Amino acid sequence: MRFKPALEERRKAGLYRSRKVIQSPQAVEVDLDGRKLLNFCSNDYLGLANHPEVVAAFQEGAARYGVGSGSAHLVCGHSDAHHELEEALAKFTGRDRALLFSTGYMANMGVISALVGRNGEVFEDRLNHASLIDGGLLSRAKFSRYRHADMAQLEALLQKSDREEKLLVTDGVFSMDGDIAPLPEMVSLCEQFGAQLLVDDAHGFGVLGEQGGGCASHFNLTQKKLPMLVGTLGKSFGTFGAFVAGSEELIEYLIQQSRSYIYTTALPPAVAEATLTSLKILQADDWRRERLKKLIGRFRLGARRLGIELMASETPIQPILVGDSAKASAMSERLLKRGIWVGAIRPPTVPKGAARLRVTLSAEHSDDQLDRLLDGLAGAMHG
Repeated sequence: MRFKPALEERRKAGLYRSRKVIQSPQAVEVDLDGRKLLNFCSNDYLGLANHPEVVAAFQEGAARYGVGSGSAHLVCGHSDAHHELEEALAKFTGRDRALLFSTGYMANMGVISALVGRNGEVFEDRLNHASLIDGGLLSRAKFSRYRHADMAQLEALLQKSDREEKLLVTDGVFSMDGDIAPLPEMVSLCEQFGAQLLVDDAHGFGVLGEQGGGCASHFNLTQKKLPMLVGTLGKSFGTFGAFVAGSEELIEYLIQQSRSYIYTTALPPAVAEATLTSLKILQADDWRRERLKKLIGRFRLGARRLGIELMASETPIQPILVGDSAKASAMSERLLKRGIWVGAIRPPTVPKGAARLRVTLSAEHSDDQLDRLLDGLAGAMHG
């Protein structure tokens, strides 16, 4: 068997991954092996994963519906809780309808492969999330990738394409860099070359735009301009699952054609109930987004004063480019010894030579906690 040498090779390259087991709810402070750690690696941007109202809604949902959904949506697993959440998400995104998926990965795989086939071509940013890349490959369409946010190269690829079906796929906020895709330019290129546009706004919903409406709201892009939106519920929403929002015809088509929707068990109705509550909080609590903006500004100013170079990002994702994988891992371990948890992101999640510390901020972080992070980073950077 080749497992042992392959694992050893990963260890030597500084790419070995291991799981840390926490003994507490998701929060800005978590318990790990009897220690309290400051958590700066969660995607719970608004602090809703352990919000008491969201927890209570989940408990009430479980009491009403039980734990499991029992079946796929198209058999007997689609409850009124699912239906109500889909309608609420459609209204939230300003789209005709929304469709729930069990995970963001399944949403992207299922939607892309349903929209384009062997006769089409998929165009993707080189820094797209793995689920978007895998969805493009699964579709069996011609697969073309362009340099990150390089609209000139994308235009050249679209112009050269002779396929009738063209699908442009991008993250809204790039999960490892924290920057925002140039969506208005993409919309213009799609209109010019007759391509469809699909945006996975997993890291934009809740954080960007009016009432947390995400990238579409941030750029004021209607359904006509930006017809297909994917979002995950496990980040700013603080729960679990995913959704696609778009036109009536798109959603009906996906119900008929998306294999990862048709052939899997629906997420538990109690999760849908919890998400309905988190959606209300997400929209109403503008202070959470304002708090994030202040934290981002404070962190970037503090890092600059310490001589720590940050990547260009106006979102809660604030990466520190290190380069070498072993060095990034060592810095993460030094921070952990100081009681601060920041993940080291290494290839293949990021390109070779682009390992980094990925700092993520939550509206629940205090100024004192942020200052502790900055002090810890100053020590970790210099060994």
